[in-house]
Amino acid sequence: MAKKTDRNHQEIIRALRAAGASVFSTHEIGRGFPDAVIGYRGLNFLIEIKDGTLPPFRKRLTEQEQGFFDLWRGQVCVIENVDEVLRMIGARKVT
Repeated sequence: MAKKTDRNHQEIIRALRAAGASVFSTHEIGRGFPDAVIGYRGLNFLIEIKDGTLPPFRKRLTEQEQGFFDLWRGQVCVIENVDEVLRMIGARKVT
């Protein structure tokens, strides 16, 4: 069974690609692994996508996601919208 994605998942992926980033959607890996891996200007980013329109209790990391965040020794962050992810990687929004 495929893992569901947040409402804004595809919007964020499209915006990253339009800005020139390479993006691999990893949401189906499960076991707490983040939703996407991004490559931009020689750097890699791991992001967990949450729907920023939901109330805080609906955006919390799952137990498995929190476990991944706690154990991962590299960069990983939660993203709620396009502007946030583009700012994080240092890209501009393409309209």
